[in-house]
This record gives sequence, structure tokens and C-alpha cells, in this order.
Amino acid sequence: MLMTMDTPISQYIIFVVISGVLSVLLAIYAYNNKKKFTGMKVFMWSTILSAVYTFAFAFELASDSLSEIRFWLNIEYLGMPFISPLSLLLIMIYVGIEKFNTFKKSWFFFIIPFISLLMVTTNEYHHLFYKDLFLNPNIEKPMVDVIPGLWYYVHGSYTSGSMFASLFLLYRYWRKTKSIYRKQMITLAIGIMLPMLGALAYVLGITPLGMDPVPILMCITSTLYVTSIFSTSLLTVAPIAREHIFESMRDGVLVLNLENQIMDFNGAAAKIIPALTPETIGQKLDHVWKRGAETGAFSIGSDDTLDHEEELKWVRGGETFYYRIRSSKLLKSNGQLAGRTIVMIDVTEHTLLQHKLRYLAEIDGLTSIYNRTFFMEKSRELLASAHQSQAPLCFILFDIDHFKQINDRYGHSVGDFALKHIVMICQQFLPDHALLGRYGGEEFAVSLPNTTLAQAGQTAELLRAEIAANPLYSSAKAITITASFGVTQARTADIPLEMLLSEADIALYRSKHTGRNAVHLSNNGSIHAFQEK
Repeated sequence: MLMTMDTPISQYIIFVVISGVLSVLLAIYAYNNKKKFTGMKVFMWSTILSAVYTFAFAFELASDSLSEIRFWLNIEYLGMPFISPLSLLLIMIYVGIEKFNTFKKSWFFFIIPFISLLMVTTNEYHHLFYKDLFLNPNIEKPMVDVIPGLWYYVHGSYTSGSMFASLFLLYRYWRKTKSIYRKQMITLAIGIMLPMLGALAYVLGITPLGMDPVPILMCITSTLYVTSIFSTSLLTVAPIAREHIFESMRDGVLVLNLENQIMDFNGAAAKIIPALTPETIGQKLDHVWKRGAETGAFSIGSDDTLDHEEELKWVRGGETFYYRIRSSKLLKSNGQLAGRTIVMIDVTEHTLLQHKLRYLAEIDGLTSIYNRTFFMEKSRELLASAHQSQAPLCFILFDIDHFKQINDRYGHSVGDFALKHIVMICQQFLPDHALLGRYGGEEFAVSLPNTTLAQAGQTAELLRAEIAANPLYSSAKAITITASFGVTQARTADIPLEMLLSEADIALYRSKHTGRNAVHLSNNGSIHAFQEK
């Protein structure tokens, strides 16, 4: 029977052929870009089998006998049963579920499609797929009509279930996905829904001339895929990047809009800030931030056009953490500000190591006060500040009398204990603004800002008296300890720190040579009267 091009069926065949051609073009595109996306091979096979299905359906429509129709039906089922499980696998890979990304891991998805293919090709022996297959007597053009068998419904249920599962996965990941990916997801959802609705209409018998509308609907979905490939880089830029990069980042990441409302965050951010939950999407950052830590606050910066970075000490659950918080602007494609990203980098280990190194560089390991190097550094700063403010500044040097005898008689462990004993007394009686450091073996230095020479002499005398009055107890034995002091004051800006300490050392030398356990000033004065007041 000849068909003219103006009949509905011939026009339908044209659209079906166009659909097949588009599927072939998409398969070629997928093959050439198979390395850009893990699921591209799945997409390629899906489009190849779609092409097989649509071309075979076109030949079915053009057939003139039931035997020809049966032949092309068998060819159709080489492709059609496998399309929906392939679509499901594609969606699974697209949203980041890659555990079924190879045939070895996903072969069981194709058990029912293979059985369907086998059932169709051998139907005349068992009639489990079609109870009967006959030409529709109400249509002039030879077209097949069927009475479904048991496996027909199994096949239809599996196909529908795969499509519903695909839509469910897209819906589940919809809220977490950025706007550009949502356009892609809409395209994929339409590509699944249209054939599914067409198949439903065919089963219900409400299609024109009782023809299967799925192939022509696939022409529409293929057109959508082509459009999306060029507009949103469908399947080459996909949410897989978010799942496997954004979610696998060790650093916490927050995405904010222009109102500082939280639009997105990754799992690392939720671990840092337990208050981050799906319900916090849309909430202001500062509200969530306050609930995230017992102490610690972060300022994004007053100027939204600038990036901002700071290090934050964060106490959470009784533990102390350190984070480098970096705020960067998010720009639209036209250069306009769209929001900000907050990256939280855990630098706790690095910061604690820095603190330890700084402690070792600044603190004397035995007495836990400043070592000589850092004492000198801080004293120079005090000296410069005193010269600028015209405020008085004094220095005290003192050392323990007969310290070698303590070591020799009682041992070095007792000598170390004696040094700690002296430091404890100094920390108890020195003013808060004083700077205390270990100047050498048993020698100590004190900087006293905003203190005159007379006041510094009184402080030195107080320390001398307290040291003498508080013996060191070791093995139930009291060891009397005394110390000798020298005191000086910065007078003019041109006298360097080393010279001032040398003056204090000379005064200390006089204390040693006048019987020890004494305080001498750099102006040749001595102090003992203060202890009797």
C-alpha cells in the first residue's frame, strides 16, 4: 500500500525519523565528549538505543503486513526496554551516586529489559508478552493492535518505576542544586516525563489512531537536550562537581546571598557549625553563627565589594579551634555582585604549632617567664614608648646570692626549684605592668614602665625582703635564699637599653660587694630604710 506525504501517518513518520536523527547526533556528541562526564557513556548508549527504537518504529509504521510489523517490533525491543534503566543510571551518576557507574556494578538493572527482549522475540511460542497481535480492522493503513500478556505488565511496571525513581532523585537533589544546574535538571525531568506521559496515554488508548506517541515525544526531548547542551553545558558541567568537590572539601563553605542569608553549605561547614541544618537555608548568617560557637565572631567586612579574611579563635564544646575565615564575593556573569562565599579553613594544628614555637622562642623553659632575647625585645619597645610619652622607665637586675652553693650542696634539681621559687615571689609582688625575664643563669631582670627610680627602688626592696623572708622548703628542710639588686632609670633618649642594663648591673655589683642581700641604685644610693617603714 503506497502512502502519500500528506497523510497523517506519513507526516508522523517524518517526525519519528527526525527524532531518530537527533538521537544519532546526540550519540555522536556523547561519544566525542565521553571523558567530560562519568555518565556520558550511559547517555551515549541511551541515545543509540533510542535511535534504534525510533527508526524501527518508523519502519513499523511504513510496513504493509503483520509479519513486517512483527519483525520491526522485535527490532524496537532491541532498544526500547533498556532506555528507562539507562536514564535512571544517568540520573544517579548526574546527582553523584556513582557506585553503579560501570556495567559490572549495574548489570542487574538490565535483567528485566533482557527478559522483555527475549519474551518479545519468542512470543509466538508462549504468548506471555502479547496474548494476541493483530491488525486493527478500524484503520485503513495496516497498524498493529495488541492484547497484553503477563510480562507486558511486568515490563511496563519496571519501565515506569525506573522513570519515577529518576524523577524522585532529581526532586531530592533539587534544593541543594545551584540555579544553573536546576535548568539542566528541568531539562532532564522533561526528558523523562514526556515519554512517560506518552506511554501512559498509549496504554489508555487515547492517542490518535492508537499510535505510540513516545518516539515523536522523544523528538521534543532530544531537541531540549541539544538546546541545554549549548545553553547550560548539560552533562559536561554537572552537580557531580558539587557532590564530589564541594561536598568532599575539607574546608567548610557557606554560600550567602546579598542579604547575608545562607543559600548553601557543605558537609564540612555543618561539622564546624553544628547549628547548620537544612532548616537554616534562608536564615541570616549571624543568627546561625552565634549558635555555632561559645565564643568567636566573624565580621564579613563593611565593604561588600572587597574580600575579607581573618583568623578566629573558636571555642566549641569546651574545645578550642582556630579557623582562617575568608569571605569572597560571588559575581554574576554580567559582573554584578550576587552574594558571598565564606570559606572556613581549620588551622588549629598550624596555629597551635605556631603558639608552641612562639612560646619556645619567647619563654624560658624552666621558669615560664620571658627569656633574655624576648625580654630585651619588649624592653626596647617600652623604652621607645617611654621616650615618646616622656614617662619614666626603670630597670632592675638581681641574682640569687650563693646560688652555686645551693646547687653543689643540694643538687641541681633543688637549684631549679629555687629559681622557680624566686619567680613565684616576683610574680606575686611585682605590679601588673612589670615585665619579668630570666636574664641569665640565676640572674633576673625587671622592666617597670611609668615608675621613677625611687619607686623602682621600693619595688626592689620589697622583692628583696620577701625573698629573704620566705625560705625554700626541700625534703622538710628550710633553705634561706637571698638576692642582690641593682636599679637604674632611663633618663635621656640617646641612652641605649644595653647601657641602662649595664648601669643596673654595676649597681648590682655594689650590692654583692657590700655584703649581698641588698639593693643599690645607679645614682650610688642604697636602700634598706624602706623595709623598716
